[in-house]
Amino acid sequence: MRILFVADVYARTGRRVAAAGIPALIRDRQVDFCIVNGENAAGGFGLTENIAGKFFSYGADVVTTGNHVWDRKDFIPCLNRSERVLRPFNYPPSNAGHGSVVVESRQGVPVGVLNLQGRTHLPSIDCPFQLGRAEAERLRQRASIVFVDFHAEATAEKVAMGWHLDGLVTAVIGTHTHVQTADERLLPHGTAYLTDAGMTGPHDSVIGVRHPIAIQRFISQVHVKFKPAEGNPKLCGALIDVDPASGRATGIERLQLDFEFESDQGDGEGD
Repeated sequence: MRILFVADVYARTGRRVAAAGIPALIRDRQVDFCIVNGENAAGGFGLTENIAGKFFSYGADVVTTGNHVWDRKDFIPCLNRSERVLRPFNYPPSNAGHGSVVVESRQGVPVGVLNLQGRTHLPSIDCPFQLGRAEAERLRQRASIVFVDFHAEATAEKVAMGWHLDGLVTAVIGTHTHVQTADERLLPHGTAYLTDAGMTGPHDSVIGVRHPIAIQRFISQVHVKFKPAEGNPKLCGALIDVDPASGRATGIERLQLDFEFESDQGDGEGD
């Protein structure tokens, strides 16, 4: 079977790409299960319930997130209403939402999805290595296939997680930096690995932000309000082929697909 992972959807441009690209990829590449990281989908920071619903209507089975999932306070209660919208598992359990889920694929095969967050240059939350491995072992009791979205800043932390979970999970795919890496591989015991899947959104930007604004902030060292860019839209992510019996990955293909739109029409969700 085949899993599609769509990397961090950023603001309106990313949503437009997702709307066009996800259904086409599911159809043309015979995708059985789709995961979308949506933590930056609403104006570049956070998610809304309506946007999450649109991702599901495009064919997503699970929506993962990261540190920005908490940015829109009105969305936080929604995390308790949908088990298929995840927040990082290793936040304290008193927080709203779920960090893992098991969902049936289009073939009826159960797939476990685990959302973890790193701690290097990010909040000092609970250990993703210890909690992540324990939760992956629990998910494996219900599903031979377990996919991990590891939302982390440091390359070394992501690489370490890949080796830490090799053979236990089907895939460890990194998110958060919005810059796609070219190190996709199958680890020795059958785990597909990619340090960062990149960004679905405007690539004529500084990780999604209009570049003059980002440059101004670096030069002045004074806070300025970021505005999402629009140019050079791309869909980034990965396709993972899986043996459903063993849960081992048999292949990984990195995706970076160009899109063109006639005009930048809104979708009723603001930026």
